[in-house]
Amino acid sequence: MVQTDAVTRLDDPRMLRALAHPVRARILDELTAQGSLRAADVAAELDIPANQASFHLRQLAKYGLVEEDAGAARDRRDRVWRATSPEGYDVDMQDLESAPGGRAASRVYRSHTAARAHALVDAAHGGDRTPGIHRSISQVALRLDREEARQLTTELNEVVDRWAARTRGRDAHRQTYSAYLMVQPYPDGLESED
Repeated sequence: MVQTDAVTRLDDPRMLRALAHPVRARILDELTAQGSLRAADVAAELDIPANQASFHLRQLAKYGLVEEDAGAARDRRDRVWRATSPEGYDVDMQDLESAPGGRAASRVYRSHTAARAHALVDAAHGGDRTPGIHRSISQVALRLDREEARQLTTELNEVVDRWAARTRGRDAHRQTYSAYLMVQPYPDGLESED
């Protein structure tokens, strides 16, 4: 794991495998959105048993994705966890795939990420229509050169980072929202009917 500014670059295939587990990915999302949490807090948020939350937190810690936050603990027995990179992670798939075990970890991670993206879109289009819950899907095609695409990505990330900093923490009146941003050249083959 390499720290660059506030974002951490994942460079170990084992880290990618740890993130490919849906419960661990969600736990990391909650730690990023809410800040430091106990296993009991994670369990309540995800509606899973506390021992399962504790197991997944230890697995994330094993790969350096979370760490204990002793300063937030009430006493020495109280285990509070925080994300090691609250600003997020960056994955260079080419670098990672060149490492031993990287290709297999990449396949698992990509499969999980694709399934998660599908689930997010399905939930936004259908699913629970509770009044007062905001959902939005935006898709737009833009003509950009590489530098403009980088600038757009930077600006979008800056907006999201400001919101994350402003709303991070536990608040009973808030819930965790997923903002899924993707900027890339239009992929070939999407227009096929297969």
